Amino acid sequence: MAVLIDTPMWPAHGTLWAHLVSDEAIDELHDFAQRAGLPRRSFDLDHYDVPAERVAALIEMGATPVGNRELVRRLAASGLRVSQRERRAGGSSR
Repeated sequence: MAVLIDTPMWPAHGTLWAHLVSDEAIDELHDFAQRAGLPRRSFDLDHYDVPAERVAALIEMGATPVGNRELVRRLAASGLRVSQRERRAGGSSR
């Protein structure tokens, strides 16, 4: 089990954003995010959006830094990835 974080590269609201995911279970991800003090509103179906300034602290807490493609590959392999089609349809039942 691992909580993974990618490189902040998604611009919005005057900062860059990273994604925080679990390669095992959404509950693991929510537990980690709660311990880190991330607001639940930053959860987006299969990941948390994290501002760049929080990345180092999340890594110190145990999140494993990976490249963007590696994060997507491992999220998909876990079966937890929500597809673009599911996103357009309003999410998944996870």
